[in-house]
Amino acid sequence: MNSNLHNETLCIQAGYTPGNGEPRQVPIYQSTTFKYATSEDMGKLFDLEAEGYFYSRLANPTCDAVARKIAALEGGTAAMLTGSGQAATFFAVFNIASCGDHIISSSAIYGGSFNLFSVTMKRMGIETTFVSPDCTEEELQAAFRPNTKLVFGETIANPALNVLDIEKFAKVAHANGVPLIVDNTFATPVNCKPISWGADIVTHSTTKYMDGHGASLGGVIVDSGKFDWTKYPDKFPGLCTPDESYHGVTYTERFGLEGAFITKCTAQLMRDLGCVQSPQNAFYLNLGLESLPFRMKQHCANATAIARFLESHEKVAWIKYCGLENDKYYTLAQKYLPGGSCGVISFGLKGGRAAAETFMKYLQLGSIETHVADSRTCCLHPASSTHRQMTDEELDAAGVGADLIRLSCGLENAEDLIADLKQAIEKV
Repeated sequence: MNSNLHNETLCIQAGYTPGNGEPRQVPIYQSTTFKYATSEDMGKLFDLEAEGYFYSRLANPTCDAVARKIAALEGGTAAMLTGSGQAATFFAVFNIASCGDHIISSSAIYGGSFNLFSVTMKRMGIETTFVSPDCTEEELQAAFRPNTKLVFGETIANPALNVLDIEKFAKVAHANGVPLIVDNTFATPVNCKPISWGADIVTHSTTKYMDGHGASLGGVIVDSGKFDWTKYPDKFPGLCTPDESYHGVTYTERFGLEGAFITKCTAQLMRDLGCVQSPQNAFYLNLGLESLPFRMKQHCANATAIARFLESHEKVAWIKYCGLENDKYYTLAQKYLPGGSCGVISFGLKGGRAAAETFMKYLQLGSIETHVADSRTCCLHPASSTHRQMTDEELDAAGVGADLIRLSCGLENAEDLIADLKQAIEKV
């Protein structure tokens, strides 16, 4: 499909074109297996010599249609769905880094990703150096080692809400012959397309804005098809040398730069680890994608109105939202996110932890959830819930202070949301 089409059109049309008399909506292929007339026909699929489906752990028509839609939205050449955003992050990194390797990551990332890198993947022999998202090119360069395989960051960090200077990180990554992977969950391709700024691989937790209704867990990996793995065959042998676990195929030779990364990710990692997204969840995700551009406009409009209310309230000690002119990341946001950022705000009340706990008790429209990026407004005080095992000192060190409140603005009327926040703050 024409990649020059607007987001609104791609969200409706991309990924699936029905033939004469076929279903207009993407069908749910709720089948684990697929039948073939001969063993030779199936053998061609196993040898990656023919296109088709034989087992839904590796590929499924419903999931593939939705993955193609997201690839079109991000401006990529290939994509694959996963069972969760966490699986997408793991697969994207593990597809090119293995035991004995090193990666670099922004320190301002989702806590689950931070733990994945600093604990779980460390046990697998992959070491991570964390750098400030505000680091200079020289500071980023200093983190590289001979065995560094990639750089990772988030367009808008969760929950710190830092905005990543994608061009800067891409420039230094490419100067060292490694790709930049960007988690674009909060911005979505509606508000930022990291590939157009130099990112090589993009991931999402589709559970968030892409689904948008709290109905479907999932993740996605999109490859730009632009990084030339063949320039560094010693650094990326998994893509540039024969894979003896899959009939000796060399992915870059067989599938080119446009398809090598995702094919390897499917043929190796999804085959062995099985973090598959179900066809039913992919169907729900597709429904969410159809309205994504329109929902993002409302999320951002509500967040901007609420952020301005909070910014002017005498009981608010601080606020982070890159759509505010006084925010540290406003200038970067105007560059990378000129049409809006996301619906998530972080703020603190005067009175610290106690004030936050009181505020949370009196919220009515904003539901207390660990979730974000939903059609319903949800709110979280990490210090008394998800991070309650940590001391105030540990919270500060992790960038999640005891007073921090994360507010995900939904699609309700902004005036109603502000009234609810106002009455809850007045109880403090």
